[in-house]
Amino acid sequence: MNEAAESGPGLEAREGAQALIAAVLTQGRALDEALAEETARGRLARLGPSDRGFARAIAATTLRHLGEIDHALGRLLEKPLPRRAGLTETILRSAAAEILFLGVKPHAAVSLAVEAASRDEAARHFRSLVNAVLRRLAREGQTLLEGFDRERANLAPWLWESWVAAYGEERTRAMLRALWQEPPLDLCVKREEEREVWAARLGAELLPTGTLRLAAGGRIERLDGYEEGAWWVQDAAAALPARLFGDLSGRDVLDLCAAPGGKTLQLAAMGAHVTALDRSAPRLERLRQNLARMKLEAGIVVSDAVRFTPGRLWEFILLDAPCTATGTFRRHPDVLRLKKPADRDRLAALQSRLLAHAAGLLAPGGTIVYCTCSLERAEGEDQIASFLAAHPDFARKPIAPAEIGGLGECLTPEGDLRTLPCDLADKGGLDGFFAARLTRLSRNESRS
Repeated sequence: MNEAAESGPGLEAREGAQALIAAVLTQGRALDEALAEETARGRLARLGPSDRGFARAIAATTLRHLGEIDHALGRLLEKPLPRRAGLTETILRSAAAEILFLGVKPHAAVSLAVEAASRDEAARHFRSLVNAVLRRLAREGQTLLEGFDRERANLAPWLWESWVAAYGEERTRAMLRALWQEPPLDLCVKREEEREVWAARLGAELLPTGTLRLAAGGRIERLDGYEEGAWWVQDAAAALPARLFGDLSGRDVLDLCAAPGGKTLQLAAMGAHVTALDRSAPRLERLRQNLARMKLEAGIVVSDAVRFTPGRLWEFILLDAPCTATGTFRRHPDVLRLKKPADRDRLAALQSRLLAHAAGLLAPGGTIVYCTCSLERAEGEDQIASFLAAHPDFARKPIAPAEIGGLGECLTPEGDLRTLPCDLADKGGLDGFFAARLTRLSRNESRS
């Protein structure tokens, strides 16, 4: 990375990174969506995988540390940049990420930032400023951050208040420290009996959850076992909800809001007859491709889950509900910049409708596992409390530590699953996830 920067090449990768940052912060677009577009027909289209990866690393690092970066730059700028400055702020932010957090040699980051400013119609008028500010940042950067609350600065105030109220300040700060680290790569092995074999072949760690963990980096499709469909990528926390059904061999399961399909693959690998439903046909096409690679089968239904009326009931339903995805910020730092309280409230209302509709599709004695990758109680604990209050014919079936690899610390007092990004910190952390297991009571049963 640094050698390429020193020798001159790398400007296009940096301009690509700046386009990604601008897409998130000024256009409100998801980072991976912007990356796909830039790769297909933008600044990254002509670059190889290494340069594309470098561009994403710059963009992701900028978003992870944006509060710190803006604080440091703010102390070096005499006054805010005018609106006519164009990409100047984005260029400064991305170069600051290189200098402060990516270990790029300062002279390379500075010179290429100045060149990027020179190529932008508006920013070229500020290239001297870019040069001066970044040279000072290279000399004084760490000093500028001394005594600054770096953890809190990287989180929107509404999320800080929400998380401190839910988890306390100490755990909130621990979660934010997880934001600074590039997360490891987690794999689900198709055949449970082959987990140790693939752990040895890949040099991976076998987690208590049954997931394999590798250090981040490199191209996934080049790993041993990818082409033969031995495993798929899925965060260790995301792999837990499907396990809560127990033995599914030969059983029918409805997977609502299934795309992009990691849990569908998991259910199919467990021997279930899966009906995977989602409203997005393109996302389901990706699921079809993954099913083919994994040599697994599932029925695919394109439908809005709230309006799905199949004329039958299921014994098992997985509802991986749309959510703010704040629990995935280790992999998707843009969510902390894009999501607002209105998004949480809107999605919580949708989750309530989805859960109520799923309840009507469940047979008496059947099981629903409801899950979200959100850290918001409104999308997890509060959602289940409201549902149970409105549905006396349902009861919670508490989760036992043995069902989730002995991780009793990841269970709420009520017996629901709640993982936090700071859990398993010594092994690289987890995504934030919530899951509850609910059963529909028969006529002769009542809540105990």
